[in-house]
Amino acid sequence: MPESKICQRCGRTIEWRSKWKDHWDEVRYCSASCRKKPAKDRSAELKQAILELLRSRPRTASICPSEAARLVDPASWRDLMEPTRRAARLLHSEDQVSITQGGKAVDPSTAKGPIRIRRGARFPNSITP
Repeated sequence: MPESKICQRCGRTIEWRSKWKDHWDEVRYCSASCRKKPAKDRSAELKQAILELLRSRPRTASICPSEAARLVDPASWRDLMEPTRRAARLLHSEDQVSITQGGKAVDPSTAKGPIRIRRGARFPNSITP
């Protein structure tokens, strides 16, 4: 069975399915909704905000996704909560951050409820624009 992939849009894990056997190399999204999302994407801004917040805290500290959302758009931060979790999942797939619940690392693809974000194994020393 082929190895799983990470959705390019939301960062969730895509498990191989037999219906994809003929075109598994072309599968990039976990669902039709991820494939059809509008181009208005703020993930770069949100990723940057997550990294900035983590960099400004002690090495062992964690942040709440709402902090990054508030940094990007203080007026309508609630609308950015799922996009912020999505940006955190993408950073997690690159080992830049770790997603935790109750102080323990969790799989961000299946995590339900409140999460915290902390530095990962490949946390960058500097932010690139």
